[in-house]
This record gives sequence, C-alpha cells and structure tokens, in this order.
Amino acid sequence: MIAIGPLALALERLFAILGIIAFLAAANWIGRRRGADCDTAAWRALLAGLVAARAGFVAQNWHAFAIEPATILYVWQGGFSPLPGLVTAAIVLGVSLRRSRALAPLTLVFAGCVAVTSGATAAALASAQRPLPQGIVLQSLDSGTSLLDDRRGKPFVVNLWATWCPPCQREMPMMVVEAAHSAVPILLVNQGEDADNVRAWLDSKRLEAAHVHLDRDLRIAAATGSAGLPATLFVDSKGVIRALHVGEISRAALLAGLRDLK
Repeated sequence: MIAIGPLALALERLFAILGIIAFLAAANWIGRRRGADCDTAAWRALLAGLVAARAGFVAQNWHAFAIEPATILYVWQGGFSPLPGLVTAAIVLGVSLRRSRALAPLTLVFAGCVAVTSGATAAALASAQRPLPQGIVLQSLDSGTSLLDDRRGKPFVVNLWATWCPPCQREMPMMVVEAAHSAVPILLVNQGEDADNVRAWLDSKRLEAAHVHLDRDLRIAAATGSAGLPATLFVDSKGVIRALHVGEISRAALLAGLRDLK
C-alpha cells in the first residue's frame, strides 16, 4: 500500500488508477498521430466499463446494498467487479473500431494495460497473504487481555481503526452492527489510543463496545504493514491473512470478504 500521512491507498487501487491514466494518455497520443478521435472512444469505453463493473458488484451483493441503497453511489469505498467491466469496455471499443479502423492501435493499448494492471494487481494481492504475527496481546476496554493467537482454528476479521480517523468514524457504526451479528468474529482493534478516550468516543456515538479491543503499541499495524487507517484483515482458520482491505469498507465488501473466508 501507499501511505500519505495516516491514510493509505491500496496498491491494487493505485495500479488500476495508473492503468486508466496510461490508457487515456495513449489514446490521446494515438489520436494526435493518426488523426482519429481516440479520446472519445477511450472515454466511452472507460465510463461504460466502470458503470458495468459497479453494477456487477452491486448485483452480486444486492442483499447488502438493499439495507442502504444510497451506498450504491459510494464508489470511493471500492466495490467493482472486473470481469463485467472489462467485457463491457471491450465491446464498446469493438463498436468504435467498426466505425473507424484508425482506432485499431487503441485496442492493443487496452489489452496491454489490462494485462499489466492485472498482473500487478495479482502480485499485490498475493503479497497481502501472509501469516498473522504471533504473540499479539489485545486489551479490552475493561483492562482485560486476550491473545490473538487464541483465535486460530476458526476464521476471523480484524478491523484496525482510530477515533481521529474520518473514514474509521464513518464505517464504525456499520462495523459494530455487523460484529454483533456475524457468525465469523469481527475484532474492532483500536490503534494507539487509551481506553478512556476510546470509550468516550463510543459513548458519544452511542456505539456498543463489546467487540472493541485496544492495540496500544500498534503491533498489528506494524507487523502487517498496515501503514494507514482504516484497514480490515480477513484471516483464515490457519491464521493466514487472506485479504487486506485498505480504507473505508462498505457493508457489501465486508460481507463478501466474510463469505470468502467460510
């Protein structure tokens, strides 16, 4: 991930953004060289692909979006299905190509950007799959302690957050609700703050503290390379981090991650 102060951008999102920029830049260059309107064709394909990718994700996770339909528009939380997006973009490019053969190089650029971005994304996702560090002790708000290692044997989720973090503040009400009802344990682990401060913030928001834990020394963030907040770790029964979601997470993305753990 790329960190900017206390915030972070997942590498797979960064690669997607860079791939889009490269595609649009190449379209502009090809258009100027060949006298074709490549910019319009590229933008049409991009927008159609993004809409289809988002629609595909919403359709796959409609049960979650039905609870809060407005979150369909919260695209900054992530939630795009690559396959329908890429297929739609390719179809739109194909239609444009039939109208003007001068756009042929653009299809090659599209294929190249998809291949490079997909490879980089796969590598980034694979690098996130690492064993959860052993020996990490969590503190509860009533000063009790628990060993994270005791969770091994069954899948669980660790959400890293802080009271001063705006994205954390936005997602926390949803996380508290899901933690209370999820069959897979969801640990809401505050990073670096004391119990009094965390309890006061939870009380001010009228949020339950049953699943909230403290990591005063930031050991989980340091051990997993989670340079920014919030971050959500999906851990399998063997204690391996199978997925890492950096940034604000939607209910749909959380539930999808939980399904993948089962």
